[in-house]
Amino acid sequence: MPGQVHKHHHIARVLADEIRAGVHTDGSRLPGEHALTQRFGVSRTTLRQALQVLGEEGLISTHAGIGSFITFEGTPLDNRLGWTRALAEQGTELTTETLRFEEVADRELAAELGLESIAFIALDRVRRLADGQGVSLEHSRVPATGDLARLPERGLAGGSLSRALIAAGRITDSGEGVVSVRGLDAAEAAVLHRSPGESFLRLTQVYRAADGSVVEQVTSLLDPAKFELHVRSGRGGRL
Repeated sequence: MPGQVHKHHHIARVLADEIRAGVHTDGSRLPGEHALTQRFGVSRTTLRQALQVLGEEGLISTHAGIGSFITFEGTPLDNRLGWTRALAEQGTELTTETLRFEEVADRELAAELGLESIAFIALDRVRRLADGQGVSLEHSRVPATGDLARLPERGLAGGSLSRALIAAGRITDSGEGVVSVRGLDAAEAAVLHRSPGESFLRLTQVYRAADGSVVEQVTSLLDPAKFELHVRSGRGGRL
């Protein structure tokens, strides 16, 4: 694993330097995955780790043939950066409060995801506007495998779960989600400083690696006055 981490950070650094130097101009496409794997002599998994690092740094944006994106007050958010950082870059400051970060056992979720192990890393966070009112409540569940089982002890570098997953070699290749509308229960309302029964968007997403294994399951409650979910479709293309 250390070799893979070193390789993908090296690739990310090379491509980042090229982007900043103008080799890959703003709005142009990087070469396709096949060309980049041939150039650097690495697997697709290692290359995707490097591309995800570039996405985390805001240097590239990857568009699949069919996808969706979240907007905040009509402005698209780059979820790879994390919503708090993406909003901050747009001039909207949110505070993030961690409610829970620990290993848990969830037999029902394991059965739903088809997993043998019932051990998950649970990360629950609420995001608030300056007046203290919550606009989102996020429940992340990550299978507690390998080094990830000790993640709560180590903590999150820079508060980013995405970066921790990348460092552990858990790279998202695909995802699916379901969106609905539901009223807040009493506990959710108390955390968000809202009224019980107030309608919020409920977005449940499952992210998987290239081999189909579960990387992360996330359930988010979003203030519909602030957030919208947009779906787009089109022909797939290169990065």
